[in-house]
Amino acid sequence: MVKIKTEIISVKVSDGTSMDAYVAIPDDNNKYPGLLLFQEAFGVNGHIKDLSERFSREGYVVISPELFHRTEPGFQGSYSDFQATRQHIQALTEPGLIADILASYLWLESNSKVLKSQIGSTGYCLGGRVSVLANVTVPLKAAASYYGSNIAATIADRLQTATGPLLLFWGGLDKHLGKDQINDLTFKLDEYGKEYTNVVFSKADHGFFCDVRASYNPIAAKQAWDLTNTFFNLHLKV
Repeated sequence: MVKIKTEIISVKVSDGTSMDAYVAIPDDNNKYPGLLLFQEAFGVNGHIKDLSERFSREGYVVISPELFHRTEPGFQGSYSDFQATRQHIQALTEPGLIADILASYLWLESNSKVLKSQIGSTGYCLGGRVSVLANVTVPLKAAASYYGSNIAATIADRLQTATGPLLLFWGGLDKHLGKDQINDLTFKLDEYGKEYTNVVFSKADHGFFCDVRASYNPIAAKQAWDLTNTFFNLHLKV
């Protein structure tokens, strides 16, 4: 485990907006892989900041951009009030998300501590889909996605341009997604000959990785964390 430092930065986006992001950086003189970490529907909250720090301690320069910066900068929703997040989710556009991905990626690429050819992504819930979108938008070495919804429906035709292998996590009890969404995505990945690993935890629900949600499943979360670290070690720390 490495010692880290954290801060909130402001990044200029190509559409003229400014986007805050939480960054966690190893506090030494070495270079590390970069990692884009995309939020749940509840914003860049304590859970996302904690994950950013956990990954950074494993040896990554991590940036977690605020995807709702156009509607409510600094938004942090309650896990018991999904309705409050709905307006922000509905206001997201694909061009806006692509601009946010590119701005975050360029920040990593220009950072002197980042190994520029070794950048990956991960994301949770809303961010699970954004992580896959990032993998068809910028040249990533690897991307992990946790229970991202509507991936095949929104990104399917562009999956042929995915640059890095995918690690996909799902909860078998997740009624937000269902097996059809998983099957549609893996069908497209097979069609395009893309490398992926598909992991379904049969007794886990949506949000199983988040330790402040009612659906938290500690066993599935621990297994997923270990698999994610192994995945990134193999693809980003070469």
